[in-house]
Amino acid sequence: MSVQSNREQIRLASEGRRGTAAAGAVATPWRTAYRRLGAAETRGLLGDPDPETRLKIIDHLDRNCLAFIAHSPFCCMATADASGAADCTPRGDYPGFVRALDERTLVIPDRLGNKLGDSFSNIAENPHVGLLFFVPGVVETLRVNGRAYITDDEDLRTMLEQDDVRPELATLVEVDEAYLHCGRSLLRSRLWEEDMRDLAGEIPSPGTFWADAAATEGLDAERLDRLFDDGYQELY
Repeated sequence: MSVQSNREQIRLASEGRRGTAAAGAVATPWRTAYRRLGAAETRGLLGDPDPETRLKIIDHLDRNCLAFIAHSPFCCMATADASGAADCTPRGDYPGFVRALDERTLVIPDRLGNKLGDSFSNIAENPHVGLLFFVPGVVETLRVNGRAYITDDEDLRTMLEQDDVRPELATLVEVDEAYLHCGRSLLRSRLWEEDMRDLAGEIPSPGTFWADAAATEGLDAERLDRLFDDGYQELY
């Protein structure tokens, strides 16, 4: 599907959402319930992976994993609380901002953000985390799963200092497994292709997201956009 076709679908969907919002109504889903599959039935339809596929999963960070992380400026971190309610948050900085202390330990700095601390709250209840590392231009991603905890260790914070600013907190991840994930998803999405950047102009601004979500009188999207722009001038 071309970018132009994608845009047309996005435009039609957006107009439909605006129409229902203007009428004060919630869009009706196509259906209210769908058949749910259990693990066995899902596996039966999915099929078994090639035996070689499991050979790539290792319980530590080898030289290839370490090289990938050292060149990665962005990762996503998935966490869940004690009840299993999940959350996924982006983490980004200069390439190699996630440091490997050894082949089984990673440390992630907590840079300036919204201070909601959802990941920290989840980790305090449930240490299991999943990390997905990206390197611009590379279609494969690196998956790292393990157990995390939060620290304010001064030596680590000093090591993670950037632009003369030390993070207040850091997340330590004890690695349980790591492996390279194939590039089909990024190839299908054409994520790194230049013309895909045009899609950025088709989505609502951050201020619009905030104003619509809050639905509070006096919250103006343009003013909020200016606040975002001002806030983005301070990254550390």
